[in-house]
Amino acid sequence: MARNVGGTIAKIAIASLVVGLILSAFDISPRRALEGLGGAAQSAMEMVANFFAWALEYIIVGAAVVVPIWLIMVLLRSRRGN
Repeated sequence: MARNVGGTIAKIAIASLVVGLILSAFDISPRRALEGLGGAAQSAMEMVANFFAWALEYIIVGAAVVVPIWLIMVLLRSRRGN
């Protein structure tokens, strides 16, 4: 098992070296690549936050109708069981 792990690590290291050399040929530095990822992650988080802010209003309005109906149904079922 340790042999497979070592081989896998070596393959990943070699593949990373080759990809790094190719990216450097296109003048892509690690700093620029990581900065781009940071912006993308921040944008994704903002989109998720905006979605939940938008959805929260509709969830509250829907719950104003659904919860009382659910509560009535639960109470009616419990009366039938007695």
